[in-house]
Amino acid sequence: MRHGLLLTVLLAATVTGPGAHARAMPDPSQTPAPGNEVPQIPLSRAGYGPAVNYQLQCAGCHLSEGQGAPRNDVPRMTGFVGNFLRVEGGREFLVRVPGVSQSALGDDQLAELLNWILDRDGMAGTSTPEDAAPYTAAEVTRIRATRLNNLPDTRAHLIRRMHDQGIAIHDGMPHEDLLDNNDNGDSQ
Repeated sequence: MRHGLLLTVLLAATVTGPGAHARAMPDPSQTPAPGNEVPQIPLSRAGYGPAVNYQLQCAGCHLSEGQGAPRNDVPRMTGFVGNFLRVEGGREFLVRVPGVSQSALGDDQLAELLNWILDRDGMAGTSTPEDAAPYTAAEVTRIRATRLNNLPDTRAHLIRRMHDQGIAIHDGMPHEDLLDNNDNGDSQ
């Protein structure tokens, strides 16, 4: 008897609680809040240039000038990111980084953004090889289709390849396994 009464009380509390009064269906006569009358345009169709797309898609982690945030495991891109194009697998890695491959940008926008980041007169500077081919939308489509399963290990492997080629590792990240003298990754 007590269990039946307890069940009845719990059921009654559930049915009469605040959740029971929530609308299950939106009110068809409800109008958008002021300023939201026009539906938002998806980022892939917004037509922003690469500088704006960088601020919207990358700067939240890599910061406005690509300086990174090592305390949050976000490497510096400024003056370094182009080095990935110098090692086997690095070009593909830049497209497969989750924040890149899973961004809301279309493949053509993503190719344009990567080319903007890797421009020798821009963020990557001379870290980008002079003969580096620009990304194409078709290339980004092909590479983006394969997910990166282990970001830390893949990146560490590529950094090791750079180090083995004599490339200075100055991405702001700790690389105790590569560098001597307690260097924190800022060596030039």
